[in-house]
Amino acid sequence: MAPINPTQLKPADLTRLLNSAGFGEVISERTLRRHRNRAGYTIGDARTVDLFRYAAWLTHRYLEPPKKERTYEEMKEAARLRNAELARAGQDIGQIPEVVNPQRKAAAAASFKTFCEVYFPEVFYLPWSQDHLKVIEKIETAVRQGGLFALAMPRASGKTSLMQMACLWSALIGATEFVTLIAASAERAKDLLENIKVWLETNDLLHEDFPEVTFPIRALERITNRQKGQRYNGIPTRIEWVADKIVLPMIDGSKSSGAVISSSGMKGSDIRGQNYARSDGRVVRPQLVMVDDPQTTESAWSPSQSQRREAILAGDVLGMAGPGKKISGLMACTVIRPGDMADNILDRQKHPEWQGERTKMVYAFPTNEKLWAQYAEIRADSLRNDGDGSEATEFYRQNREAMDAGAIVAWPERHNNDELSAIQHAMNLRFRDEAAFFAEYQNEPIVEAEGEDMLNADEIAAKLNGYNRSIIPVSCNLLTLFIDVQQKALFWMLCGWEGDFTGYIVDYGTWPDQKRLYFTLRDIRRTIAQQKPGAGLEGALYNALEKLTDEKLGRFYRREDGLDMKIDRCLIDANWGQSTDVIYQFCRQSRFAGIVLPSHGKYVGASSIPFSEYKRKKGDRIGLHWRIPNTAGKRAVRHVLIDTNYWKSFVHARLAVAMGDPGSLSLFGRDETTHRLLAEHLTAEYRIQTMARDRVVDEWKLKAIRPDNHWLDCLVGCGVAASMEGAKLFGTEADRENRPAKIRLSQLQKGKQLCRT
Repeated sequence: MAPINPTQLKPADLTRLLNSAGFGEVISERTLRRHRNRAGYTIGDARTVDLFRYAAWLTHRYLEPPKKERTYEEMKEAARLRNAELARAGQDIGQIPEVVNPQRKAAAAASFKTFCEVYFPEVFYLPWSQDHLKVIEKIETAVRQGGLFALAMPRASGKTSLMQMACLWSALIGATEFVTLIAASAERAKDLLENIKVWLETNDLLHEDFPEVTFPIRALERITNRQKGQRYNGIPTRIEWVADKIVLPMIDGSKSSGAVISSSGMKGSDIRGQNYARSDGRVVRPQLVMVDDPQTTESAWSPSQSQRREAILAGDVLGMAGPGKKISGLMACTVIRPGDMADNILDRQKHPEWQGERTKMVYAFPTNEKLWAQYAEIRADSLRNDGDGSEATEFYRQNREAMDAGAIVAWPERHNNDELSAIQHAMNLRFRDEAAFFAEYQNEPIVEAEGEDMLNADEIAAKLNGYNRSIIPVSCNLLTLFIDVQQKALFWMLCGWEGDFTGYIVDYGTWPDQKRLYFTLRDIRRTIAQQKPGAGLEGALYNALEKLTDEKLGRFYRREDGLDMKIDRCLIDANWGQSTDVIYQFCRQSRFAGIVLPSHGKYVGASSIPFSEYKRKKGDRIGLHWRIPNTAGKRAVRHVLIDTNYWKSFVHARLAVAMGDPGSLSLFGRDETTHRLLAEHLTAEYRIQTMARDRVVDEWKLKAIRPDNHWLDCLVGCGVAASMEGAKLFGTEADRENRPAKIRLSQLQKGKQLCRT
């Protein structure tokens, strides 16, 4: 034990020395701090205490003659001063411990890889793969030199932990004054920041080597109200410890003094305007962004959401540093589907500034497919019979050399305890769900087969005719409206048509208007119920239909040549069970009852009886895969039945017809981005050709993620309404039914003979 100099004792050492005399606790750190503040430099300097001078000062205080009796006011003031001094003493965190291992700290500051290995061995317990080393190198480059880097890594590769630690490392070593961690949502980003806070509070190795940061944080004792009053040597530390941002303590000589780590979701309102005013008068803005998995499964399947997130990344994120300043960034992502945000950012042709790079779990698959097929059979059979797949593992053990031939894996150490190798682990994931494996672990999602000749959202959004919204082309001779009924809102569409079924989407929207470019039925904010407070479901829906039809059916639409037109036919979807009765009631009572009609979509598959074989009854009206039965039933209103499979194929074909050709269907405007949400609705379903009963039928199915398809239903309804009003496409059944019947020559001669007789 090193000799003790009683004239230069650190406060902590003096407290331990006095309390080791065998009399219990003689003095506490708080009491000693109060005595040092009262005695000043008479008993020591800023860092040490002279034991002899301290004892003399205590003796002098003890021998002082008793003070004269004080008045109540004097005692009250003395108590106030004493309490204030106690409060100040409690706010001061005392002396910060010395760094335990300066060499270890210096090595970690010089290398991000060393930082992760030394301070977080329980997180990175497997050897690094070459892909990890590449990512770590990119992180160091972004932190120290700047630049933008996007990397796609397989799921569970540790990229999220690397993002979090990169934020922490850059702040601790003083490389960045302000770093922001961005995730798909604000809640997810806060969770990532919370992990950093836990590490700063609990990681003992960090506490040993970065006490200038961790000691003030631990002094809060997770009581955030203490942050405003916390002091070090009488100077406020200005530490901040809130849900979406932390500011490291201002400590003289600390490289990380005042460094900011914030979190944000992928929304412009969350990202814009981030800044921090330092005590030295400077205002700092984010200099480094760490973007971790910025898309969700839902946004990946939505072209408009992907486009919006790309725009936020290019504008709001890269503009966080402020005017005239560049920001550094690193993004770790996973490609979920072709054309999603991650796929586009990684494409060096589309976004060369991000220098995108993809990593995979398997770079080359085994060549012996036959043995792996046997393995898959053995494993599946074992699991079906309540086994654990060990029989398949044994089969792999016996044939491992042949089954491993040709395989190249990114991370040889990555496999479960009951697996023998990384390639076995990868093949198990592939056998479990091949589509998920190629998307989540290979960053090469399989293109989903959704029928032949299907238009994509980009192609539909680009089919523009240049007309302004609600302006009717001069060649149109009829207008149709369809209203799709949902509990939260009404989706509607207005179309103009020529006699040969050349169509124009003139206008569309929701009631009430959402006043946003992008929304889904699930997140609708302005609802039908809000527009009629106090009304029940039926009353609110009736009010919505009344307001929408008054607005659309009660007005004139101006055609290019100056002619005023009104809507010829309006169909209202009556398929939603809770709304059917009120829709029939509205159609019966509406002042537009002459043109308003309830409609029911009917799924007519390959095995169903087609509309063409329907036995017509007296009074029925039959058209092109639609019919209006003569009977009105108990509701006293006639309705139209629609073969939805046929009409979805019909309108899709109209969208595929080239502009200028007869039967082409186009969208208003000149800006493709205006119709991104509409294009998603129109591509929400895909067709599969099915054969049954000696006929082939297009059967339409909703995509697996169940996107909104309400404007697709509206377009179908507008097309049916146009057919009801006399529009005919050359070559269709309706066109053929209206042509004069062909008369044979023998029939003509027979008719002449009858005339003569």
